[in-house]
Amino acid sequence: MPTFTETPSQGLADTLQTHGHAVLPQLLSEAECAAVTALYPQTDSFRSRVVMARHGFGRGEYQYFSYPLPDLVQSLRGRLYPQLVEVANRWNEAMGIAVRYPASHSEFLARCHAAAQTRPTPLLLQYAAGDYNCLHQDLYGDHVFPLQVAILLSRPGGDFTGGEFVLTEQRPRMQSRATVVPLQQGDAVVFAVHHRPVQGSRGFYRVNMRHGVSEVRSGRRHTLGIIFHDAQ
Repeated sequence: MPTFTETPSQGLADTLQTHGHAVLPQLLSEAECAAVTALYPQTDSFRSRVVMARHGFGRGEYQYFSYPLPDLVQSLRGRLYPQLVEVANRWNEAMGIAVRYPASHSEFLARCHAAAQTRPTPLLLQYAAGDYNCLHQDLYGDHVFPLQVAILLSRPGGDFTGGEFVLTEQRPRMQSRATVVPLQQGDAVVFAVHHRPVQGSRGFYRVNMRHGVSEVRSGRRHTLGIIFHDAQ
């Protein structure tokens, strides 16, 4: 199982506040990455498969896990949430959003399910040479937790080349800014799903965030996505 602490880190909170994303180095071991990657052909572990080109999402494919989630995925979802919920509530307060999130992930899922958001959203993505993921946001319904996590399962420079994780932010009356987030196998990036607050001269304002993956030049790239809200 992952070895991160369940105590929220002030350094993590500060980095998210400043940049809208933060890297958790070596969240998963090489063996854990291999074990999750090996699930991809096991279709009974998933509720649906999406071929990106059919929907204009890019190229490549991904599968959403079904309930019950694999133990490692369930553990990540339940143990990362408490590290992020304080940041999520602070962000909503800064942006003037009335929603507050409960302390435990199970309580938040109960809220989602009561609103008919019952389909699990953790997913496993697979890219081959020439594949990419267009800039997007993972919303899925009215109840949205404002942070999510992507974990790189493959070795850059070994299993694949290219395929960089990309974030963009759109500030009011400014052109979009792109950030490439370097990741190694087992690293996780925590990032904003939709909006994040930025301090301006007259208080906080909302910045619109999107994420994607640049073109994979060679090999095969797998990523585990941990989204905390379920889908309608």
